[in-house]
Amino acid sequence: MKIIIATQNDSKIAEIKQILDLNFEFETYNDFSDWPDVAETGSTFRENAIIKAKALAEKYKMPAVADDSGLVVEALGGAPGVLSSRYSGEEANDAQNLAKLLSKMAGINNREAAFQTVVAYCTPEGEAIYAEGKVGGQIIGQPRGTGGFGYDPVFVPDGYSETFAEMSAEEKNKLSHRGQAFRKLKEILVEKTVT
Repeated sequence: MKIIIATQNDSKIAEIKQILDLNFEFETYNDFSDWPDVAETGSTFRENAIIKAKALAEKYKMPAVADDSGLVVEALGGAPGVLSSRYSGEEANDAQNLAKLLSKMAGINNREAAFQTVVAYCTPEGEAIYAEGKVGGQIIGQPRGTGGFGYDPVFVPDGYSETFAEMSAEEKNKLSHRGQAFRKLKEILVEKTVT
């Protein structure tokens, strides 16, 4: 069975493949010459995940899986939220987004934050399955670690002293919001293929 991973983020693709680890053949943007630029116009993680998965499933006539994830910071009223990957603008990179977040958090004592993910699996026939994941933690003042991507260098999950960027991929995936959501999806997909 083939499944499209609906993202052009290579770090995210590697993470998803490692977590799902199913006997499926994964297709990515590298396998198609006409990969569409799907606008994330939703106001929630769930809406954006379904927009991406549905668009790819319909275009290529095979199941697609997409997630929308973000960092939700309590003191910033939930920002960057659904704008996490483009917090500093449409063409922003991880370093620019991180710098903006740390600038906004300067002088703020409340460092509570959470990473959230909603995963959507869609078939060309219109079937949709969702799974969610969330991990709470704290935003630290300076980046630490070289692993992961996005806001990982400034996020310390509750109960730990290391940032996500200081953890191994395996350790992070056991804890992470994306790991939780994709493991839930994996259980659903395994059940579907067995029954």
